[in-house]
Amino acid sequence: MSELFDEVDEDVRRDQLKKLWEQYSIYIIAGALLIIASVGGWRGYEYVEARKAAEAGAAFDKAVELSEASKHTEAEAAFADLAARGPAGYRVLARLRMATEVASRDAPAAAKLFDEIAADRSVGVAAQDLARIRAAQLLLETATYPNMKERLEAAAAPGATFRHTARELLALSAWRANDAAATRQWLDLIANDGETPPSLRSRAEALQALLPPVAKS
Repeated sequence: MSELFDEVDEDVRRDQLKKLWEQYSIYIIAGALLIIASVGGWRGYEYVEARKAAEAGAAFDKAVELSEASKHTEAEAAFADLAARGPAGYRVLARLRMATEVASRDAPAAAKLFDEIAADRSVGVAAQDLARIRAAQLLLETATYPNMKERLEAAAAPGATFRHTARELLALSAWRANDAAATRQWLDLIANDGETPPSLRSRAEALQALLPPVAKS
């Protein structure tokens, strides 16, 4: 008797499953196809992005080779193309390198390009600070100390990635402006920062020796 009930239950379950399949099979198949398509699409996207990155890397290396061969006009064009069409990470690097190539023939124009990068929040804080430093290096001989301070004071703050170079540039700018107090202020920051590179510390000490002695009160 129990075997008969088992057979009946099995028939009932089979009929229920058949009805469920007939009612929902289109959705089950569609869902499975969607999953397959999604996985395939993601794999395809990864492949395309990896190929783009590889092509951009090769193009960047080629542009660097042109620069190292002193073919600055060609290098500038190659970096400009990569900055316009490359993947996001390479676009930032290419913009920085393109501005460097421009600096070989037109420092003010290059400084303007670096200023544009420094003002672009999409490139990240480190790239912005680096662009500020590069622009300031190009303008050190011509910009006023107030202008340099406006450009670099934030980059010279404790913990900033390029603070050591920013402080040195500010000290040099203040010294050029005959502002001994400001020069000493930046040199003190350099001296008191335990992470100041030894070579920069030596240059700061040399500049310190050129300052007039502090007047005794």
